Amino acid sequence: MHEYAVVQALLDQCEMHAKAQKAKKILRVEVKIGVLSGVEPHLLKIAFDTFKADTLCEDAKLTMQIQPVVIHCSECEKTHTLAEHDYSCPECGANTVRVVDGEEMLLMRLEME
Repeated sequence: MHEYAVVQALLDQCEMHAKAQKAKKILRVEVKIGVLSGVEPHLLKIAFDTFKADTLCEDAKLTMQIQPVVIHCSECEKTHTLAEHDYSCPECGANTVRVVDGEEMLLMRLEME
């Protein structure tokens, strides 16, 4: 389960930001998880709750925004959020689309004190 490695990197990143701001603790960690990122949200939550002990995130709440796939069509120049993983443009039907969101996991916000 690679979520453990992802959480360790997330906790390291949180601690780095907290120390840079001279924060004593982190209250909330907000991440955006793309549906194509390969990260399973429920496993990430379990891993976060398991590994946050003895860190600045010990009392932190993890909140997750699940990001659907967003594509941009090079034919009609429109951007669409996909409800299903059909990689053709819902506007014009072209297959010349590129994914512009929904592939990453990003740290979006920290609440610290």
